[in-house]
Amino acid sequence: MTKHCLMVGAGLSGAVIGRLLAEAGHRVTVADARDHVAGNCHTARDAATGVMVHVYGPHIFHTDDAEVWDYVNRFATFRPYRNRVKTVSDGRVYSLPINLHTINQFFGKTLRPDEARAFIAAKADHSIAEPQSFEEQALRFVGRELYEAFFKGYTLKQWGCSPHDLPASILKRLPLRFNYDDDYFAHRFQGMPEQGYTAMVEAILDHPGISVRLQSPVARADAAGYDHVFYSGPIDGWFDYRLGRLGYRTLDFQRFTYAGDYQGCAVMNYADAAVPQTRITEHKHFAPWEDHAGSVLYREVPRACEPGDIPYYPIRLVAEKALLSDYVALAAAEPGVTFVGRLGTYRYLDMDVTIREALDCGRRYLAALAEGAPMPAFAASPL
Repeated sequence: MTKHCLMVGAGLSGAVIGRLLAEAGHRVTVADARDHVAGNCHTARDAATGVMVHVYGPHIFHTDDAEVWDYVNRFATFRPYRNRVKTVSDGRVYSLPINLHTINQFFGKTLRPDEARAFIAAKADHSIAEPQSFEEQALRFVGRELYEAFFKGYTLKQWGCSPHDLPASILKRLPLRFNYDDDYFAHRFQGMPEQGYTAMVEAILDHPGISVRLQSPVARADAAGYDHVFYSGPIDGWFDYRLGRLGYRTLDFQRFTYAGDYQGCAVMNYADAAVPQTRITEHKHFAPWEDHAGSVLYREVPRACEPGDIPYYPIRLVAEKALLSDYVALAAAEPGVTFVGRLGTYRYLDMDVTIREALDCGRRYLAALAEGAPMPAFAASPL
């Protein structure tokens, strides 16, 4: 029997699940409060310069998931792109992630890999046996000098609290390399869609079984009449924040232009706490196959997310996780709704993971239909 499903949100989650269900013969309505598809990976050409701008901050596609890579290439032509990030610390420019060049430059050395490994091991604080915080993990991992130069100030700005109050798991995701590899990501497949992410998502949504409604916010009461709802908005928002608001960090984007090449790279981080921005992004460098005389740039300044702001980074400290557990319990008792994506599951997700979870979620729904089984509130656990 044909079902009519509602996707709340026209980002990657809603588009991918919607396409899968439409290809299986079901009717799909995709609704989004914004005036464009693609969510936070929305891209648009700047009229004055021709630069493809990542409107809500840069998104670089990287994955080891071959199926996900094949999927996005089905809807867009991807061009090779490697993210090579620089950072300014105490008035000097270094490469990130911390690699052999960074170590040698920072300490004024010419160490070989084995020498650098021993050198950093001697800097590490071995008195910290089981790091409990971001700060302890950094001190145990790289020592005080590198921690204070590259991590402390940046982390304070990004999260708005002391690194001593953040979990050690955040730093465990950051690599330290004892070679000259300055590729920010280590995944097999990396690239950028030649015509931007919005064109890619429009192609995913281009199916006769899918109707798209933009500038159409959806409240819980609006979901009646659909056979199933896939909700990619904030999970607390679905319940009108009745238990309180989950904590996020948001970003203020300070846009400016430049007649030329402003910084020579796509991403320049600013590690010092005294500098307000965490980074400046120069968007023409995200499309190195294009040539533009002018440039469009954004300073990114993090702050606490307030009502009406765009939530970017879920905080997920102890209090937030406790509140999330309460919302998960509410969601589990909510019939006919599955919560998906970054906001729906209150997790920071890269694009490839978002697509993988969307594919898995859509397939699980189709399997549930075939078996006559209920669809759970979460295809991927938020806890």
